[in-house]
Amino acid sequence: MNKEHIFNKNILIAVDESENARRAVLYVAKLLEGAKGFRVSVLHVIPEPEEDYFPTLEERDKWLDQHKKKVDKTLEDYRQILIQGGFDPSVVSVRSIMRHCPSMATCILEEKDEAEYSTVVVGRQGLSRSQEFLFGSVSSKIVNYARNCTVWVVE
Repeated sequence: MNKEHIFNKNILIAVDESENARRAVLYVAKLLEGAKGFRVSVLHVIPEPEEDYFPTLEERDKWLDQHKKKVDKTLEDYRQILIQGGFDPSVVSVRSIMRHCPSMATCILEEKDEAEYSTVVVGRQGLSRSQEFLFGSVSSKIVNYARNCTVWVVE
């Protein structure tokens, strides 16, 4: 299926709690300085824990609740960076989702396709060359597999 690419000014910043993700948000804020017409979404994907990872459902739910609170605080911090950088609050959204991820890059690209973003921004994971070879890198996978969009990898 060859889907025609429609250019828009929707930007997806995929983040975690790392310093590299924070730098990616700061980069977008400083580069665009709230330029009109852009919509920025900050996304954090929580990989769904395997069924037998937690001994009980209660422990799983407790962990998810604590993790979500921490993520929500980080996302609000990122949102404020963009607003202080000049973006109108109405064009900045934050969201955390939990889903099964064959790879984090796959989940991010699926999100990109579902909401039709023209630009994906990620922080470069601080892996050594040998670690990247063994484990792969989310940013490298996004660069290699993204279609019909621009990818910014911020170091």
